[in-house]
Amino acid sequence: MSFQAILFDCDGVLVDSEAITCGVLRDMFEEQGWRMSLAECMQRFVGHTVKSQWPLIEANTGLAFSEAWLQQFFERRNERLTLHITAIEGVHDAVNHLHAHCEGRIAVASGADRFKVEMMLKTVGLLAHFEGRIFSGHEMPRSKPHPDVYLAAAAALGVAPAHCLVVEDTPVGITAGMAAGATVWAYAPAGVDVAPLQAAGAARVFEHMRQLRL
Repeated sequence: MSFQAILFDCDGVLVDSEAITCGVLRDMFEEQGWRMSLAECMQRFVGHTVKSQWPLIEANTGLAFSEAWLQQFFERRNERLTLHITAIEGVHDAVNHLHAHCEGRIAVASGADRFKVEMMLKTVGLLAHFEGRIFSGHEMPRSKPHPDVYLAAAAALGVAPAHCLVVEDTPVGITAGMAAGATVWAYAPAGVDVAPLQAAGAARVFEHMRQLRL
């Protein structure tokens, strides 16, 4: 199939951020008495917004939801990301290739908040490729696994979802891309269990960004 536009997830696809973010979450949960490893935290929370998982958090910490706690998490997360965020290996070349191939019709469609996405992309030198074409699930009626953010990105690029390629790394995101009517490829570096990604509907799984070519 000839794709007319590429819609990228951000965390875990463009930037290596998920372990950093989950490290902050794990630390804050431990302060409330809920202890887990980083791997366990990532398994539970990668692909989901913190707010959407609040029943699980409350059940394990006894912590009633508050905007103040969430704001503290955002502040600590942003501070740590600013210090430690890196781009996914090979992603600059992949983005350059796809930007040229699709004549600029590439976008970011993330479940994360806009400030975080733009800050991370700027830090790793990718913002210029996506400026004006960044879409946040926080600004949609529903976030992933619903398709809203991908539908909004496709509409803004003027491309039908059926002619869009979505690049994702989680079953939640793949579900969102599939629900939008796009084709989804999953990025899974060596060592990642690809079965959940395939089960969610990924048409292709690749392990290095050098393989992201059209």
